[in-house]
Amino acid sequence: MNTKISENLNRILTFAKNYNPTIVAVTKYHTVDEMIEVYNAGLNNFGENRVIDAIEKINLLEEEIASNSHYHLIGHLQSNKVNKAVGVFDLIHSVDSAEIARKIDNVARQKNIVQKVLIQVNNAHEEQKFGIAPSHLESLIEDIGKLQNIKLEGLMTIAPLTDDTALIGKLFRQMYEMKEKYGLKELSMGMSNDYKIALQEGATMIRLGRILFE
Repeated sequence: MNTKISENLNRILTFAKNYNPTIVAVTKYHTVDEMIEVYNAGLNNFGENRVIDAIEKINLLEEEIASNSHYHLIGHLQSNKVNKAVGVFDLIHSVDSAEIARKIDNVARQKNIVQKVLIQVNNAHEEQKFGIAPSHLESLIEDIGKLQNIKLEGLMTIAPLTDDTALIGKLFRQMYEMKEKYGLKELSMGMSNDYKIALQEGATMIRLGRILFE
């Protein structure tokens, strides 16, 4: 076992234990062998940005690990990848339009499953990032609510890359308030550089890559 990953995870868990979040190991830059090391260290939630890359890795995992793990699509979902993504990922974090929600619902209906999703919210209004503006959230929640084969679990956001911890805290707090307003279960926010702030502001899921593997 890679003691480095185990030591890193123990440090993370020491802080996170009072919050009991789902820790998603972001493995987009990492190998199948490293995924196995993470699994052996005690994590079985894996986050990938690209659909095809994720499927290739999952197919290389031994059956016991593959079947006992949960897969999260944390990157943008392109329309032409919906058919491949639905049913592979336990949770799609990045729904940002009614159009993509309808496509997910349609494919899920064809596969006779219900696909769990999060809505990605860009409450920092960063032009280079995906996600809807908070002002469009209620409308998208209503649209998803009309669909039968897609289940909205909660919200996701990516904070700006900044040293302004007060700003990050404010943005995360806004996300928590939106989650509560609409009675949602999950709040996916916080990465290696800001997961502690995210947990303090109500995250139920944190997505960790660098801090877990470095």
